[in-house]
Amino acid sequence: MDSRRCKCQWCGMKISAPIGAQTITCPRCQSITQLQPARNHGFANFPTANNNMSPGIPAFPSRPGRMCANANNFQPQQFNRPMSPQINNIRPPAVHGRKRAVLCGITYRGHPKSLKGSINDVLSMRYFLVEKLGFPNASVLVLTEDEKDPYKYPTKANIRSALRWLVQGCQPGDSLVFHYSGHGTRVRDHDGDEIDGHDESLCPVDFETEGRILDDELNNTIVRPLPRGATLHGIIDTCFSGTFLDLPFLCRINRKGYFMWEDHRIRSYKGTNGGIAISISACDDHQNSGDTTAFTGFPTGALTYSFIQTLERETKLTYGRLLMSMQKKIHEAQNGIGLNGENETQEPQLSSSEQFDIHSKMVAI
Repeated sequence: MDSRRCKCQWCGMKISAPIGAQTITCPRCQSITQLQPARNHGFANFPTANNNMSPGIPAFPSRPGRMCANANNFQPQQFNRPMSPQINNIRPPAVHGRKRAVLCGITYRGHPKSLKGSINDVLSMRYFLVEKLGFPNASVLVLTEDEKDPYKYPTKANIRSALRWLVQGCQPGDSLVFHYSGHGTRVRDHDGDEIDGHDESLCPVDFETEGRILDDELNNTIVRPLPRGATLHGIIDTCFSGTFLDLPFLCRINRKGYFMWEDHRIRSYKGTNGGIAISISACDDHQNSGDTTAFTGFPTGALTYSFIQTLERETKLTYGRLLMSMQKKIHEAQNGIGLNGENETQEPQLSSSEQFDIHSKMVAI
């Protein structure tokens, strides 16, 4: 069925609506949006959200452009994006409230390895944090290519500034969230602090000219400053993301719930200033993550969707139960579209600044 793109008037989610439909119900917030009649611009064959995919392509691929493990040899094409003024003095918003979040989603428009679900992920996370968890809207800083404010365009400089804003003036009792949906790569570790010999990295929209942001820098910026009594949750929806925040302990858990902690400390201290940092990531450091249409019919990151759904539907949730529930949802989505044996299973990961019993410690964001 032919469709067109529209936007939920309440939460901003982009939705595919059938041609001729007068209303559409948002799959995220369940609100109803009145649709304007479609206008014919004379491009009858212009691809829409539902007809630009070639037949036979599975709905749950590894995210195109999430880069292979041999990322040092990757030579991507230049992104086609609007020119923006040079920004030397980044001005993030004033700090508001005891709950703050930075949400960064990058689709890399115009690139051969562009993504489809990243901005949907960020909009879903913003709605969840504000409407369900009580985060003040002014305390949620969103960086995507859809933002009109040039300071919220997901460049390397803007992302760095946003991360500094996240921990600025952090005090005991503060709850911080960093959510990233975009490309991630592995690069060779040059300072000897990685067990597998590779640093994980975040790819800003301008990474070809400005470079990546390494996990070492992410740890220095938002993990190390955390004071006692403050909590940081990272929700990292990208490839090669098991140790994306470079936290000292990585949890290994099997499908029966048995777990153990791996100590990733080698040369340097990777912990906090007394606070707690927890990262929930899409996959292990050697694995790919995926966008999928299996859950809702429109592209979303498997990790982001399963994380939000689990927190919304389950009460008295422990980190162990969260991890196992997300794994189950992702495996069901993969099996449902017949990817067994074709792609490696995506396994969500949990890392932390300290070791604890994942089946007794409750999720508190």
